[in-house]
Formats: sequence, structure tokens, C-alpha cells
Amino acid sequence: MKKVNIGIIGLGAVGERLLKQFIAHPQTEVVAISDVNHERMNEVRRTFVDAKAYANYQDLISDDKVDLVYVAVPPKFHHSIALDVLQAGKHILCEKPLANTYEEAKEMADKAIDAGVVHAMNFPLPYSEPVQILEQKVKAKEIGKVKRIDFIMHFPQWPRAWQQNPWIAKREQGGFVREIMPHYIQAIRQIFGDIVDVTSFIDYPENVEDCEVGIIARLRLADGTPVSINGLSGIGKKEEVALHVYGEEGVLTLSNWTTLIYSSLTEEPKILAQRDREAKMPLVDELVKAIHGEPAHIVPFDEGFAVQTVLEKLLGKI
Repeated sequence: MKKVNIGIIGLGAVGERLLKQFIAHPQTEVVAISDVNHERMNEVRRTFVDAKAYANYQDLISDDKVDLVYVAVPPKFHHSIALDVLQAGKHILCEKPLANTYEEAKEMADKAIDAGVVHAMNFPLPYSEPVQILEQKVKAKEIGKVKRIDFIMHFPQWPRAWQQNPWIAKREQGGFVREIMPHYIQAIRQIFGDIVDVTSFIDYPENVEDCEVGIIARLRLADGTPVSINGLSGIGKKEEVALHVYGEEGVLTLSNWTTLIYSSLTEEPKILAQRDREAKMPLVDELVKAIHGEPAHIVPFDEGFAVQTVLEKLLGKI
């Protein structure tokens, strides 16, 4: 089977994570990289891979060797870069959220379908064993009828210490709602179906450029199940990101991304599954399958647009 040649635009912390997976995979080869930070490009070439380095991302897209372009830049640049990739007829993997606005996301999803290429989002949760087991148990009704879903995201500080960059704390394209919620919107939609109603209240600081400090929201699934969101930063507790699924016969909790816990009236809480944060995720496997025309589990741009629609409603943009 022919190797899939990868070009990566954006070499920050998230981009580096997948860069390593592409390098390690036997059926992919990183042949080109691009970043506005030339020192960072040189560092990546010294440390990880001796790929062709492009100061201009359009030159990377034009490289005939590149089969798939991974767009790992900040959200407000997704739209313009993705349209260039699609225009060139290249397969594409994009970071979340799909775009920085509803309109941009809609155009990207439409153009991706028209282009007839593989288009996918970097949503790791669908490939996580704890999430897969959560989905299996919910659909098998092992906790009975689901009465409510609660999602909590609490942070002692935002951005986190490891996450400092020029945009992550700004309202234009940063904030924990934009950064964290798309993952869990996608997971909720995958497991439970459409989200049909969103009511949201967001707390912002006095500085109009800074991102939110809190959110309280109520969503409703197509079957009427309520979903609550409780987000807060700058508080005196350790970081907590948790999805609680309350059933008539038990509760399932996805705790801090990696751990699935079951509890009930008659049983003490027990861990059902736990994923190592550094464990390899099979997204790259699925991308290779899709590019070679095989059945594959990827999150396409049209699903990314559906997630974006809920996100924009939470932010009060639509």
C-alpha cells in the first residue's frame, strides 16, 4: 500500500502531537511543514523530521508530493487555508473548531463535499476506549433511561500554564468554550443524537478583548433529554472536565478526558476504562483507510459544521 505523504501547516503544541503520530505511522510520511515562525520550523526539522520547510503555506499546498494537508493553525485562519487546500484537490485534516464563524464553517463544509476529497476533523474522543464504552453502555440501556447529561469544565486559570499563546485568552478566537466544548458537543451528538435547543448565559470580564470567565447553558436533545453546561475559570480548585450521564439505574462519568466511571445506588464507583493521555490514537489509521478508499471512521467537515452551529449558539453568535 502506497504511503500517504503529509504536509503540516502550523507547528504549535497541538500540531506537534499529531506530527509525532504521522512520523511513527508506517503508512504515512511527513514530507513538508510550514509555520510563520521560522525558528520553530528549524527546530522541528532538527528534532523530529527533515521535511521540506515552506515559509509560505501556499507553496506547501502546491507541492505535488503532498497528499494530505493537516491544518493546525489558530481558528481564524482555518477558513482561508482550508479553501486553498480544497481548491488544490488535496485531502485535508483540520483542527477544531472547524472555523471561526458559522458562515465560514458552512462554506468549508460545502466546499469539502464538492471537492470530492477526504475531509476530517481532529476530534480524538471518538477513538478513545472510555468514550466507546460509554456509547456502548448508553445504547445498551445499561444505566436505564437517561434523565439528564451534565458537562462541567472548571479551571483554576485560563489559559492553562502549558497553553500560553497570543490568541487562546482572547475573545476573538480563544476561550475555554471554543477550545473545550467542540470535543464534547461532537461526543454528545455521536452518542445521543442531535442537539435541537440551546439557551446560554456567558460571563465576560471588563476588558472587551478577553475571553469568557464563565458559562451556564441548557441544551436539549431531539428526544427531549436536557443537557446542562457549567463552565468557570479563575477558581480555587484543580482543573475538572467531566461529562456526567444520569440514568434511572446508574450514572456514567467521563472524567478529565481519560477515565470512565460507573456508579449506582447499590455499587461503589468503579473505573470501567482508562486511557493513557500519551497513548496512540487511531485517527491516522482511519485517515489512511479513507484515502485508500476503504471504510473508515472519521469526523467529516459536515459534522464539524454541525458542531460549529451548536458552538456559535452557545457563544450567542447565531
